[in-house]
Amino acid sequence: MADIYCSIFPETVIVDQNPWVVVLSMEGQRIMLLNGGDMFRPNPSISLMYLTSREEVVESLYMQLIEGGKELMPLDSYPFSKRYGWIEDRFGVSWQLYSGEDKDILQRLVPTLMFSGNNNGKAEEAINFYTSLFPAAEKRGILRYSGNEGEIEGNVQHAEFKIMDYLLMIMDSSHRHAFGFTEGMSLVVECHTQEEIDHYWERLTSDGGEESMCGWLRDKYGVSWQITPTVMKELLPRSPRVMEVMMTMKKLDIRKLQEAAE
Repeated sequence: MADIYCSIFPETVIVDQNPWVVVLSMEGQRIMLLNGGDMFRPNPSISLMYLTSREEVVESLYMQLIEGGKELMPLDSYPFSKRYGWIEDRFGVSWQLYSGEDKDILQRLVPTLMFSGNNNGKAEEAINFYTSLFPAAEKRGILRYSGNEGEIEGNVQHAEFKIMDYLLMIMDSSHRHAFGFTEGMSLVVECHTQEEIDHYWERLTSDGGEESMCGWLRDKYGVSWQITPTVMKELLPRSPRVMEVMMTMKKLDIRKLQEAAE
């Protein structure tokens, strides 16, 4: 999977790998591919929006990613983009390929959350929750449905927000989708201290969130997060005990992981 992405996307290289994960740098942004089996698969509830000012790049990426995949929105000209397409690649990962003006592109690759089913109508609430939780947060405006699109008037058609100076996009959808948020796509928060881990773990599992294993959790909307210490990549190569100990944990404990590495 990593090799194929490296061959398709510009400025994409493998920067770290071990028996469990491969980490890509894609236009300077980190993407982690995890060997987890077929229990949880990616789906369009979280897609990756790729933004470029070059329409020919959109066309090239679309034609390569569609091989073995399927079309979600055809490659075409739309009111919001001169060249846009939404596809699900052969691995089940959803890509929205978008051409726009350079001045409007703050980040080349943007995780995009779609709130549907029981979550429909909660996108704005989620923006408020996430921006209250993380530092360097910013709401960047909301485009709402007018009610003429077959959607609920006032719901979020498109919105952008930043947490930790990292851009995300979000939308509501009233359509009957056969999918929702799963562990197949997750957001990773790297923490420098145990206090940071404790803070995000407590807030994200509150009010209906749920603890999982090995630093994973689901928030009250079902979005999966990995809350992991930055020191983890240094500890794993030092001893197989680190992984063994991590597998017994829910919330990760930096001190115990350091002890396992000694």
